Amino acid sequence: MDYKKAGVDIEAGYKSVELMKEHIKKTMREEVLTNIGGFSGAFSLDKFKGMEHPTLVSGTDGVGTKLKLAFIMDKHDTIGIDCVAMCVNDIACAGGEPLFFLDYIACGKNFPEKIATIVSGVADGCAQSDAALIGGETAEMPGFYPEDEYDLAGFAVGIVDQKDLITGQNIKPGDVLVGIASSGVHSNGFSLVRKVFDMTKESLDTYYDELGKTLGEALLAPTKIYVKALRSVKEAGITIKGCSHITGGGFYENIPRMLPDGVRAVVQKDSYEVPAIFKLMASKGEIAEEMMYNTYNMGIGMMLAVDATDVDKTLVALKAAGEEAYVVGSVEAGEKGVTLC
Repeated sequence: MDYKKAGVDIEAGYKSVELMKEHIKKTMREEVLTNIGGFSGAFSLDKFKGMEHPTLVSGTDGVGTKLKLAFIMDKHDTIGIDCVAMCVNDIACAGGEPLFFLDYIACGKNFPEKIATIVSGVADGCAQSDAALIGGETAEMPGFYPEDEYDLAGFAVGIVDQKDLITGQNIKPGDVLVGIASSGVHSNGFSLVRKVFDMTKESLDTYYDELGKTLGEALLAPTKIYVKALRSVKEAGITIKGCSHITGGGFYENIPRMLPDGVRAVVQKDSYEVPAIFKLMASKGEIAEEMMYNTYNMGIGMMLAVDATDVDKTLVALKAAGEEAYVVGSVEAGEKGVTLC
């Protein structure tokens, strides 16, 4: 008896690392001091000595049951983008610049080419957010996961000068809410998605005219990364007073998280076109509108609160960054929360 006969192939692990390296290389930053394959990753902070009060911000998350769709479709090259996005968007939401990322893949059996494909998506997400992929772990766990399944999670660290932290404390009545478009369902609410639609290859390969693509393509579209968009707003000299990453819990849970006591967000539902995937889901699943807004991003992946005098400049900066953005509401005096009308 040996480790391989017990289900853990060490040689496959070595091969996975070698195949990953070509993808990881494109994420490197000059501050990275170590190579992939060591016991830890090192990152120099010399570049940030000029900050008055350099402050580290961090985020960790996974992809959730969206992974089930990747298994059914046997498509694993974008799911890593979702993992990175869920972490770095939270960092950007606090005003931070992502510095580095580490991933964790747990699988029933290590198929090196599949693992490398997953990591290629992680590397793409890191490249989109200017974060270095400085390490990770691939855990082969036979008997714990089925051979053809895996879980994916990650952890990111960023930095911001304390004075530039986005806290929401200065949001006041009269401020304006600007929503940045999402790329679709992102990485939340898939337990409900999987109840609405048949989770078969045939169902996911079905083309829908209203989507302009197959159901699987629409649902598996990777989560949008907003790091560069928010940086563009900041570089335009605009103060982002509050920022909400619309993830699980939708509008009702996430928007109030950026608000101080004594103010309320008022969102106009007709201020933008809700993407077709959400309309299809609500219709097929007979899901009440309030539940949709309490579960999904409904086409708005990031919500900003800015001073009314900065609205036009904010929209111009976001357009320059390649984003579609809308004025979706305002802030009023009242009990902390959100009103959709």
